[in-house]
Amino acid sequence: MNGHVLIAAEGLEVRRGSHIALRDVDLSISRGEIVTIVGPNGSGKSTLLRTLIGAITPSAGRIRRAEGLRIGYVPQSLHIEPGLPMTVARFLNLPVRHSKTRMQDALHRAGLPDLEKRQMSSLSGGQFQRVLLARALLDQPDILMLDEPTQGLDQRGSADFYRQIEEVRQTLGCAVLMVSHELHVVMSASDRVICLNGHVCCSGTPQVVATAPEYRALFGYGTKGALALYRHTHDHGHDHDHPAPDHHEEESAL
Repeated sequence: MNGHVLIAAEGLEVRRGSHIALRDVDLSISRGEIVTIVGPNGSGKSTLLRTLIGAITPSAGRIRRAEGLRIGYVPQSLHIEPGLPMTVARFLNLPVRHSKTRMQDALHRAGLPDLEKRQMSSLSGGQFQRVLLARALLDQPDILMLDEPTQGLDQRGSADFYRQIEEVRQTLGCAVLMVSHELHVVMSASDRVICLNGHVCCSGTPQVVATAPEYRALFGYGTKGALALYRHTHDHGHDHDHPAPDHHEEESAL
């Protein structure tokens, strides 16, 4: 494996009974780059991420990981009972305890300094997502994988979160692989976009993918084939959240 490549899939296939969720998927992620995966509902985006981290065993093909690869994972959603007393610090210490310094460093990188004593149930949607990000950053990952991390946030809240991811990439030098459900938004720092629909339809820079016939065949011309880019000119001092919609596209499709 190339010294800069952190993880690669070759001829990846995932089956659930008679249904083929993914087929003939080839991709590689190199150190320091940000790659965003887009695709319609049921296209296998979450399945691909869970297969790459090892939660799903492929039925064909293989995944190669750099030796000693550290992966940080932010799931699509996580439910915590509102009445369960749990501080941010306790949540970050499950299932393995971490030093206070490491927790504070992770929270700082996620944009939530001095929040370890807050109850998880009192967090806003944006704060909750950042705590999940902090948890993924505890071991200083080589690659950060995020499954629709801005689900339930409005445009400004999403832009805040994307900006934080870019800062994490810059400070840690890690790669970022992120699933996005927002067709009209891909962070301005993305190096590549992968359009998925059970297989890789097209990939390249956001500008290249936006004009690809395969992308337009899937999503039409409602946005004139363009993937808009956040320019991070917003005020990032506040959280702007809405209740997260309850949809798990990959699970319902498999």
